Formats: sequence, structure tokens, C-alpha cells
Amino acid sequence: MNSSEPVTLKTLARELGLNVSTVSRVLNDPLGPESKWASRQTTERILALARDRGYSRNPHAASLRTSRSNMVGVIVPRLQDYVLATMYEGVDEAANENGLFTVVANSLDTAATQRKKAEMLLDRRADGLIFGDAHLSEPYLDELAKRGVPFTLINRTCAGHVSVTCDDYAGGQMIARHFLATGRTAFGVLGGAPNTSTARDRTAGFLDELHSRGVEVPQERIIHGGFDAPAGQKAALRMLETGDLPEAIFAVNDFAAIGALGVLQERGLRVPDDVALAGFNDTPLAAAVKLTTVRSPMHEIGRQGLEALQALLGGNAAGSARLEPTLVVRASA
Repeated sequence: MNSSEPVTLKTLARELGLNVSTVSRVLNDPLGPESKWASRQTTERILALARDRGYSRNPHAASLRTSRSNMVGVIVPRLQDYVLATMYEGVDEAANENGLFTVVANSLDTAATQRKKAEMLLDRRADGLIFGDAHLSEPYLDELAKRGVPFTLINRTCAGHVSVTCDDYAGGQMIARHFLATGRTAFGVLGGAPNTSTARDRTAGFLDELHSRGVEVPQERIIHGGFDAPAGQKAALRMLETGDLPEAIFAVNDFAAIGALGVLQERGLRVPDDVALAGFNDTPLAAAVKLTTVRSPMHEIGRQGLEALQALLGGNAAGSARLEPTLVVRASA
């Protein structure tokens, strides 16, 4: 079998030397190995090859697709996350405009739960999926692509798959230029989860821009963790424990920045007089605490993620997009 050929009932039957109808009946039989449609030996051969080739009984294999459900599954790390909730609003808005409806599931940002929720949505005949929780190394997404399942990514990227994101690298550059323009010369980074493109690209943009101006950030002042406020608190504490206080800190997420802000204030440090602080995304809470940040077009990312999926569902090509960020300067830096 050609490794680039989609896995279908027809390709399985050809490899097994069996009729397509026999393979279909066995794979669709809830009795599994106890299926009465073929001998026990033949049934086990069919099931073993289907597992080996990554075949999944769902409506996306070309030979099974007879109708559309008009349902799109959306998988996010945590729906209570304001950023992903706003992106989901954009997805749902565009879905309604295109005659589709959405079902959202939380993955808790773990690969095992992501797979479980995605397969549940596919079993319920979702036409396609939108992932807001992609990681840099994502074998499951490669598997879905091989199976012919239409999907797009929002907020995060993964090599080889269609994604719609903010230009995170450019956003990191914006913060670096702003810090330098305000006369700061010593910096720290709260880099978020290192297995995500958002953390990687925002951090890289910041560090590369500083490097281009002859400024380096010591490795001990680049601290990775999560994206929420508790993670920001922990990262800020680790940075302060080094005894080497930077003049400005870039947190790659507003909530991590707000967590860090609480730690700085508890230690009696004035923001921005003692330490400047900036975040990323421009959530409403960032405005409330006067946090300098980068505005990500969250709602539009969601809309375009759905529109890209709609193109794929229609059999058309879709390309990745990186939307332009905006620097928002407030009192913290």
C-alpha cells in the first residue's frame, strides 16, 4: 500500500484480498472480534490491519461519506480561558453564517484527552474539527490527516497543518522594541508552555529582536511554565529567587503577567518604576490592571479558522494565516 494513499475500506479490502462488503460489515459490527460476518481468523485479520493502518470507523473516509451532518467539533484546552472562549465565539459566529453548528469539548491541554474528545466527536459524525490545543509535536494530527479527516488549527500551529493564528513572533518583537524605547536594558521572560507554538514564537520574537540590538537575555531569566495566573506567580518567584532582578519582564500571556504582577507587588516592587511588565492577548482584565500588552485578533482568528475548515469541507485548498497584532501601551511599561 502507498503510504500517502488515504486508508479506506477499499484499500483495506485490496490489501487483505477480501470483498469491500465483508471488510465493511466486520468493521461496522459492534461485536468486534465476535463478528459473525466472517470466520474468526478473517475477522481478526481485518481488525488487526485496520488498527495497523490507523483506520477509524467514521464518516470521513471517502467510501463512507454519504451525507453531511453540518456539525463541527471544536476542541480547546479549557473553555473558561478567555482567549479560547473569544476565539470560539468567532468560530460559532462564522459557523452559523455558513449553515453549520458547533460542539465544543475541553481537552485540558493533554494529548490523551484531546484524542478521546476528537474521536467522540467523529463518532457522532462531525464533518470536521477545529483544534485550539495543538502542540508542537502532534502525531495524532498527522494520523487524522492520513485518515482524511478535515481539520484546522486556531491559536497554535503545528507543522504541515492548516492554522490561523496571531503573528506571535511579530508580537514578541513589538514588546522588545517598546521596552528598549523606554530605556530598559535588562530583561526577563515568562515563556509559557514550551510545547506550544504560542510560547515558542512569542519568546523567539522577543529574544531575536533584542539580539538584533545587541542585547542578550540570560538563560536563567527565561522561565517556562503555564499560561494562567498561578503559573505566572510561580515563574515570577523563580525569577526573583535568582537575585538578578530584570528591569522589564515579558509574559507571553496576560494571565501569567497578572500572576507575576501580584508577586511583584507583594515583594514591594513598583510597576513600572522598579520593574516594567508586559503581557500578550489584551484581555479585559489586562485593561483593568493597566497592563501593557499585545492585542491578538482573537475573534477573527476563530472566524477564519472556521472559514478555512469550510473550504476543506468543500474540497477546496486552504492556507494558513497569521493575523497582525497590535501593541497596546498602558501604565505597566
